[in-house]
Amino acid sequence: MKDAALQDLTDAVRSAAAHATPLRIRGGGTKDFYAQSLTGQVLDTAALSGITSYEPSELVVTVRGGTPLAELEAVLAEKGQCLPFEPPRYGEAGGADGTVGGMVAAGLSGPARASVGAVRDYVLGIELLNGRGEWLTFGGQVMKNVAGYDVSRLMAGAWGTLGVITAVSLKVLPVAPAESTLQFECSQTEALTRLNAWGAQPLPLNASCWVEDGGVGTLYLRLRGAVAAVDAACRHLGGARLDKSSVAADWDACRDQRLPWFAERFPGDGLWRLSVPQTAPVLALPAGVGAPLVEWHGGQRWVKAAADHAPALREAAIQAGGYATLFIANNDLPMLGTPRFEPLKPPLDRIHQRLKAEFDPAGIFNRGRISAGF
Repeated sequence: MKDAALQDLTDAVRSAAAHATPLRIRGGGTKDFYAQSLTGQVLDTAALSGITSYEPSELVVTVRGGTPLAELEAVLAEKGQCLPFEPPRYGEAGGADGTVGGMVAAGLSGPARASVGAVRDYVLGIELLNGRGEWLTFGGQVMKNVAGYDVSRLMAGAWGTLGVITAVSLKVLPVAPAESTLQFECSQTEALTRLNAWGAQPLPLNASCWVEDGGVGTLYLRLRGAVAAVDAACRHLGGARLDKSSVAADWDACRDQRLPWFAERFPGDGLWRLSVPQTAPVLALPAGVGAPLVEWHGGQRWVKAAADHAPALREAAIQAGGYATLFIANNDLPMLGTPRFEPLKPPLDRIHQRLKAEFDPAGIFNRGRISAGF
């Protein structure tokens, strides 16, 4: 049975579909910066809030889509549990926190992503409103209950283009008993070499970040796991062992792209996110573009560059076996006109179009969010 908040959303979607009125799904609005364009009448999910089921012993929680992410994380922390993929929070936007529905729709993960998996790996089930105003349920609340296509995970990273997430069931994990961060002064090449070598060893690697400051490169390596495993890894790897309390804020800042490196951009520069294989070497970046900030054991490389470097950045990512996206644009017109995402190649483009036609036949949801034609 639908409650009043869900019924109101259903009525709004059905009315929009009947009149072909574009809708912009919005929870906290914390990721409004990450869009090709924001179009349509706002469909606010804030009323869909609350944790409907939480079984700490089963490591499963079911949350309504408009629930603030901070609220969910606080409840999990009380039981010594967490969302291990560390979804970015992005602080407050217009007085509102990011929401659980937005977390899944965006599909963004934090520093631990390379070691523990992405958002979609923790989605067990989902409830959503499609473009016809139909309430659909996929998946469930256990790991092995999926028959046929795993549609629930399909919604992770779809940016709300396929439907309104009304509730989601997530797998959670206990907080690791021990954590330490090691610091190494080294070049980007040395950092990538070390990370590749360490990845082949039975080490409790959790997150990494290489950044250059004042011409000096530094690698930060976070270890998480059993106390004995973390202590043994610290002795084996060497480096300077940093106190957890002294670096916790830095890892949080890395999670939300709030480190000083991210803020120190030249006028005209945007922030680019290059996703490449962890084994990719140092990328051949355009002349005048500074060294990247490297995360995910080499798999994610942040670059600050202007719009005219877009073709070269995309080509560098492609040559390495990955792709580039414009994460944060500056406010000049050339940058705002730069495509955010790499165009999908056949047959993926046709698959996406067919999914869109099935879930949102009138094309009302988040029109233009991913690209001008989608």
